[in-house]
Amino acid sequence: MTTETPLLTPDVLIIGGGPAGLTAAAELRALDAGRILVVDREKDAGGIPRHSDHTGYGLRDLHRVMTGPAYARHLVDRAERAGAEIRTRTMVTGWADDRTVEVTGPKGRYRIRPHALVLATGARERPRTARRIPGDRPHGVYTTGQLQNLVHLHHQPVGKRAVIVGGELVSWSAAVTLREAGCTPALMVSQYPKAESYGAFNAVGRAVFRVPVATRTRVTRVIGKGRVGAVEIEHLDTGKRRTVDCDTVVFTGDWIPDHELVRSAGIALDEGTLGPLTDTALRTDRDGVFAIGNMLHPVDTADIAALDGKHVALQVAAHLQGTSRPEGGVRLTVGAPFRWVSPQILRPGDPAPSRDRLLLWTDEFVRFPTVTIRQDGRTIARRTLAWPAAPGRVFRIPSGLLGKVSQDGGSVHISLEGPSRN
Repeated sequence: MTTETPLLTPDVLIIGGGPAGLTAAAELRALDAGRILVVDREKDAGGIPRHSDHTGYGLRDLHRVMTGPAYARHLVDRAERAGAEIRTRTMVTGWADDRTVEVTGPKGRYRIRPHALVLATGARERPRTARRIPGDRPHGVYTTGQLQNLVHLHHQPVGKRAVIVGGELVSWSAAVTLREAGCTPALMVSQYPKAESYGAFNAVGRAVFRVPVATRTRVTRVIGKGRVGAVEIEHLDTGKRRTVDCDTVVFTGDWIPDHELVRSAGIALDEGTLGPLTDTALRTDRDGVFAIGNMLHPVDTADIAALDGKHVALQVAAHLQGTSRPEGGVRLTVGAPFRWVSPQILRPGDPAPSRDRLLLWTDEFVRFPTVTIRQDGRTIARRTLAWPAAPGRVFRIPSGLLGKVSQDGGSVHISLEGPSRN
């Protein structure tokens, strides 16, 4: 005798209970979009902010400043008060068909076949193994997420002296966590000519935490038996190497989307972000499947991810009401030093992207960036922006620069020029 697998049929399934997914759930309920179900594999919903116990969250989406845990609780409470159902400890294990997922959780194994599906699984930092850094395999090596989970959720000790690999905003978040755990950040290592984070954070970090930053430098070896004892670092320009004593190493940044479900479904990926290819309405190439948050732009701040959730809610509601995807569309492409652009497709009649901004990632610092938009070899827009383009953080350009794009033309190419590329 066989037992048929239970099937749920909510109006919208949101996979991922971080800021993007929770905001989408609350907004969809506000639009009276029917039954909204959020599933998340963690014990508690809220995403990375749950264990990022410092302030700075909620500025753009909530217009207030909160700590990470308070921000996460607020988003969970808001979604639940709106009427969304949140199931935690619930893992989507695969696809039964193009719109049905297989799930395992506290309620057993079952399937979910929604009318619309929103992917909000976020991004993660590449661990040491993915960065192919040789040496010993001792204890005391973490990513920022692992460190913060260990310190803030499990209240476990770390070491006494740490090297932080990376100079992004999240790297200073790691420094804060280390200090709170009684561990001194002894050195921050960045491959770039200057630390990638915003200048204000770099200045405050150096003044308050007194963390020296070794720029144009990489870690070449981790040393230690049982526990980390040191790292070997190399200056990229001179080739000079030296050893830095430490008992903790934190690898920060170098983000990659959590895209396993996208890959297994055969949904088209963007070769730059490695997340799903989307248009400005945040549709994937699978009908009825949308994607939001940091799986699309790895990685931006939590409030920007949340605003993706607000933006997609209107598009999902329109889909539920029978609005179909417009035919055609123009592909957006980038050239060096840009690595990627998000979203990547401009369709006729679609809305502007979230916050009327295109998001891009650059591998070089340009203090006074001039952005040029070309289509079919013709320059259709060119503007010098008042904010720098810098590695390690998302670069935003007004979507109005695409105002003269022709839907009958070829792909649109976005390039970057300007002085001060060091």
